[in-house]
Amino acid sequence: MLNGTPCPKTYLSIKDALEALEGRWKLLILFALSAGPRRFKELSRDVQGITDKTLSKELKALELNQLVNREVKDTFPPTIEYSITEHGLSLEKLMDELHYWGLAHREKIMGK
Repeated sequence: MLNGTPCPKTYLSIKDALEALEGRWKLLILFALSAGPRRFKELSRDVQGITDKTLSKELKALELNQLVNREVKDTFPPTIEYSITEHGLSLEKLMDELHYWGLAHREKIMGK
C-alpha cells in the first residue's frame, strides 16, 4: 500500500492467488491431501459432496498450478496417488486461518 491506497501489484497478486484457488473445492482437496497422499476414491470420500468429474477437473487444475503431485505407481492395474507439493504446503497457514475464521463466522451467524 502507498499512503493507504492499495498498490496495483497487490491486486495482481491477490488475483493470481484467487485464480489458483478459485472454486468451492480446491482448498478442501488441499486440506485432505495435507494429511497425506490419497488415491482418487479416498479423496472423493474425504471431500464430501464433490462429484468425480469435478474432483478430476480440480485435481488437474491444482497439478497445473504445482500445488498437487500426481504419481502413477508401477502396479497392475496402475495405481494413481495424489499428494500435496511443497508449494501446496505453503498454504497451510492460510488454511488454518480460514478454519478459525470459519469457526468464528459460524458462531457469529448461526450461533453454533
